[in-house]
Amino acid sequence: MILIDIPIGLPYRAHKVRSCDIEARKLLVERRSSVFPSPCRRAVRSYDYKKNYKKASKINEEEIDRGLSLPTCGIIPRIREVDQFLSDNVSARSRIREIHPEVCFWALNGKRPMEYNKKDKEGKGIQKRKGVLISVYPDSEAIFKYAERKYLRKEVARDDILDALVAAVTAYKGRQGLKSIPEVSEFDSHGLPMEMVYFPLC
Repeated sequence: MILIDIPIGLPYRAHKVRSCDIEARKLLVERRSSVFPSPCRRAVRSYDYKKNYKKASKINEEEIDRGLSLPTCGIIPRIREVDQFLSDNVSARSRIREIHPEVCFWALNGKRPMEYNKKDKEGKGIQKRKGVLISVYPDSEAIFKYAERKYLRKEVARDDILDALVAAVTAYKGRQGLKSIPEVSEFDSHGLPMEMVYFPLC
């Protein structure tokens, strides 16, 4: 199983907002701002990464009544890559699924949002998240330290290591069964699920 922090099912004219985005924001409370609105497929397919931000944003507004934010535009190349692959490979859809790191931490933390921002200056956000991971999968500490040594911070930030690690731990634990938000999956116009999965520790 491969769990990724990239939107998979995309909103469209007849279904303009993904319920999983709405539910994730409600669950995360203070961390809700980390859930970016997902762009529509027409905007994703039209965006050329350099010149067409305004065009793509206009298409998104025409299709689902909102423009594109700059953080969303930053990951559009990855959204397009995943969307094209899963649109063309039906058999991969059960193995490649969407997560949001903060939703995964929420689930592993007893369904409680993390108290501190993961980029707080005192480092409490990093330490608390490491603690949650270690309590569920003790080798998390060694894996985190290995990644810190192997990669420069300009290549991989410490919070990015944690995000990747919580996805991996969720996939590992998920062999016992994953849950999703919403509980009943919705599907986009290409039949891709609009959901986020997590492991229900409790």
